[in-house]
Amino acid sequence: MQKAVSIVAAVVLAVLLVSSPSSAAEGSDSLRWGPCPDLGTPANGLECATLAVPLDYRRPAGPTIEIAVSRLPSTDPAKRRGVLLMNPGGPGGPGLTLPLALVGSGAPASLRESFDLIGFDPRGVGHSSPVTCDLPADRLTSDLPPYARTPAEVVQQARVARDTAHRCATSPTAALLPYITTANTARDMDRIRAALGEPKISYFGLSYGTYLGSVYATLFPERTDRVVLDSTLGPTGLDVTAARRFALGFQDRFPDFAAWAAERDSTYGLGATPAAVTAEYFELANRLDEVPVGGVDGKLFRLTTFGGLYNDRNFPALAQLWQALQAGTPPTNVVAAEEPDVQNLLSAQLHVVCNDSDWPESVATYQRDVAHDRIRFPMFGAAAANIWPCAFWPADPIEPQVRITDRGPSDILMVQNLRDPATPLAGALETRAALGQRARLVTVDNGGHGVYLGTNTCANDAVTDFLTRGQRPPFDSFCAKEPLPAQPGADLSNRTLVPVP
Repeated sequence: MQKAVSIVAAVVLAVLLVSSPSSAAEGSDSLRWGPCPDLGTPANGLECATLAVPLDYRRPAGPTIEIAVSRLPSTDPAKRRGVLLMNPGGPGGPGLTLPLALVGSGAPASLRESFDLIGFDPRGVGHSSPVTCDLPADRLTSDLPPYARTPAEVVQQARVARDTAHRCATSPTAALLPYITTANTARDMDRIRAALGEPKISYFGLSYGTYLGSVYATLFPERTDRVVLDSTLGPTGLDVTAARRFALGFQDRFPDFAAWAAERDSTYGLGATPAAVTAEYFELANRLDEVPVGGVDGKLFRLTTFGGLYNDRNFPALAQLWQALQAGTPPTNVVAAEEPDVQNLLSAQLHVVCNDSDWPESVATYQRDVAHDRIRFPMFGAAAANIWPCAFWPADPIEPQVRITDRGPSDILMVQNLRDPATPLAGALETRAALGQRARLVTVDNGGHGVYLGTNTCANDAVTDFLTRGQRPPFDSFCAKEPLPAQPGADLSNRTLVPVP
């Protein structure tokens, strides 16, 4: 049973005040570069440093925490423009190895020449004063709540969510809890900029990293150079609205998998038409609700399918899983990739998500939303609308949420797939509207989560041309669907991002 559950998790994961300071004080610390800590991958020229930053920016002279920073220097100092700071998403995703991931995914030579690639583990994550909620083993798959079939199952999940919040509040790192926020991470980024000696930074953010980038560009508009937001959250981040949008993303994206599986019905036997594959999803989910197979129940099946929609590369493994569950025998031939510290990832994710915004606290609110979304989005709505630990979070937000605005230079490029399961187009359009003339949006006729260095050359060229030459479309534009290459596109995150942004 344990082996089957770990295999499913691998598919899911291969796939979240008194006053508001408007700026961080200029950091006087310089970064002392040296060998990186053990990152589980060859360094290949990557060097690391640490930077002390305030735990609470309202008390800049108070206690500090350490932020781990990495650098992959420009390959041609004569052509170097500056630094490209990056974030892989999550929230909770470690970022020290992101420069290596970008290079490994095919970053063009012009990008490597133009920038020092800068990664960092955000506060509370990895090597940057990591937090924990001491989650038990059965909660180390995802922070997303399970699919709730009845109001009683929402109440049952509320008990689990309340216990998780209590664990976060009483963990060994509880003293850090209120200060692990997106706004504070953006302030840390500005300390990194100052420590690097750069008047401005360019930025590349994926998934949740787009919200972090939007917050930075709002708090420090004049310190931005060229900003790329890839697969964009709505302008309020990963709040209750964005969580419920996972159901919309599922419905937008699932037809791609259904069409793919139908074309291969002779191999997988999941249905000869997209409609038949869709019907098989509901049939399998209902059957597993009643009789789990090897520890895989209907809730885990739905979550695993959602995670499998993040990238076309996941489709064969997802189809094999369905095929095995049809036969009543979970697969044993899927090898799990090496993953980061999932305990820390999920714990840090909860800290950010629950601290950033004030979630509804009434269980009845979630019961109502689940009942509504189970009808509106039957494939995943009753999971996406279910209750999070944020409903019982032990700390109120320490400051108002940053309001994303259009004030600042016009230096932001957004790239967005039409059918993104995690950050649907609907949220990206809201952020585009909030940024106004600061941004241009390139939409891509693709499915999946993540655009740059993927399968669409039009989108790849748009990002590279903007970062290296400053050439940005004068208006919002569109990249048509292109034939898929033999090997599906890159996944820059290359980590266990649960499935959440």
